[in-house]
Amino acid sequence: MSGADAMWLHADRPNHLMVIDGIMWTAEPLDPARLRRTVQERLVDVYPVFHQRPAAPAHPWELPGWEDDPDFSLSHHLHHAKLRKPGGDAQLRAFLEKKVRRPLDRTRPLWETWVIDGYGGGSVVFSRLHHAMADGIALAQVMLTLTDPTPDGQDPPPEVDVHRAGRLGSLVSSATGLLRATASLPTAPVTALKGVGVTRKLLLDVLPDSRFSHEPGVEKRLAWTRPQPLADVKAIGRATGSTVNDVLIAALSGALTRYLRSFDESVDRLTTMVPVNIRPPDQPLPRELGNKFALVMLHLPTADMSPRQRLDEVHRRMEHIKHSPEVFITSAVAEGIGHLHAVEKPLVDFFAGKAVGVTTNVAGPQQPRYLAGVEVTGVLGWVPGSGGQTLGVCIFSYAGTVRVGFKVDAATVPQPERLVALVEAELDALRRLVTPDRAGSDASRPAAARSGPPTT
Repeated sequence: MSGADAMWLHADRPNHLMVIDGIMWTAEPLDPARLRRTVQERLVDVYPVFHQRPAAPAHPWELPGWEDDPDFSLSHHLHHAKLRKPGGDAQLRAFLEKKVRRPLDRTRPLWETWVIDGYGGGSVVFSRLHHAMADGIALAQVMLTLTDPTPDGQDPPPEVDVHRAGRLGSLVSSATGLLRATASLPTAPVTALKGVGVTRKLLLDVLPDSRFSHEPGVEKRLAWTRPQPLADVKAIGRATGSTVNDVLIAALSGALTRYLRSFDESVDRLTTMVPVNIRPPDQPLPRELGNKFALVMLHLPTADMSPRQRLDEVHRRMEHIKHSPEVFITSAVAEGIGHLHAVEKPLVDFFAGKAVGVTTNVAGPQQPRYLAGVEVTGVLGWVPGSGGQTLGVCIFSYAGTVRVGFKVDAATVPQPERLVALVEAELDALRRLVTPDRAGSDASRPAAARSGPPTT
């Protein structure tokens, strides 16, 4: 393992399992036998870590590794379940929330997938993969290699040879675009000066006290928005000179502001960590996978301001991060922590304590995909938090729509559907900047955004 892989392996805590949780909804029930063949051929046979388990190092100063599981069976990892009637959102969320609090078995490869039937007219595929295997962006790419462009058509086998260009990047990419921006950093003196600023931010930043800054427990809650038309978000961006990511982060910031205000709380900013892909975008994933990403700290503007002012402020802050060396500095920090076994946990907790959680924004396929011959109608996935973090946010765009999902500490946010409603309200407020006569009208939205599970 790399130092970063080892850091995530060692970072498991009862209240923060280092597991990436992902869900895919399908329009019709899945064929278990066909799905089983697909998982075997496209995951287990391609990426060794799906049939390997963690192996302790021979000496204390060495890093752990991976070894083949001598008792490997797909049946240990691919499971089936059926929701209780009536098989709606409440039953699905209860099933997921029960599973996300359970640690993975470290004597076996660190992943499991549940095929859940009885949800409306289709199925739900719920995957749990340990962060030591790979980062969230890589695992999203890997899981989407299970899908095809048509019910009967299959993509070419995924490229895993580092000497050839692959197609995985077209399925999933980082929506923030931070990697491209940092490729052309300022001159050395300016970079050094900004590096001092980033170091000060990493070491001296203090998280304002709020409802979100409590010690998390084991229980988690999940909730997500209705699918929002991506065309609306792009239109807002074009009209305001901002990006899709800016618009969605502004909506999130406004929702958190209004949520705190409902408890008579107010803070000028809330800090969230944002993962950024640092793999070369034109190269396929290596067979060994692993973690190749950085975490940057984004100060969400949560002071009292108008939706347009908040959007402009998000854009300004994102642009500042794009032109700073923060990505490279935090990547080096994560790699180094994995080698410092004696002080690994205190260091992880120190840096985690500077944010309320992690926010991911991933751009998925622009066209519908098919899993074992059945159309996928939606995708979401959460990366884990750590330390005292209580608020995980996932933004995932797919087939012309985008969803915002929450994975939160149950004691801190016992009703995450309130956050869901506030995000949707903030997006409606931003729509009014562009189309005042249509904002908030569900009838004005494309059919794809009005149909398909789930609603909250």
